[in-house]
Amino acid sequence: MRLSTKSRYGTRMLIDIAENYHDGPVSVAEIASRTGISEKYMEKLLRRLKRAGLVLSKRGPKGGHVLAKPAARITVGDVVRALEDWVVLKGCALGKDACSTCVRQDDCPTRNVWEQANEAMFRALDAYTLQSLLKPGR
Repeated sequence: MRLSTKSRYGTRMLIDIAENYHDGPVSVAEIASRTGISEKYMEKLLRRLKRAGLVLSKRGPKGGHVLAKPAARITVGDVVRALEDWVVLKGCALGKDACSTCVRQDDCPTRNVWEQANEAMFRALDAYTLQSLLKPGR
């Protein structure tokens, strides 16, 4: 499994929002200037992060983006789940229905391996909150 730029950039964006929210909502332009992520790509990621309940947007002259919940309650795993289209090592790790086309679905000798690897990956990602990744004093 390889995590795409969506997860890496999305995490970077949310950390930036968490570090800079003290002045109010953070604009896409501000985030882009600090993170080096294009505004167009950031808007695409923000739509998915909003749908996942991780970000709130405020319109208007002092508008921008804020975290939908405290940084201590958002994990890197949450970000990956929100942004990646396919976040399992193997389709069958999603459950029996996900591998319905596999002729070995009931008797697969490796299915348990993929399920355990997927669970281990998310245990590791869920061990880090945005708060734990902030610069000291933020």
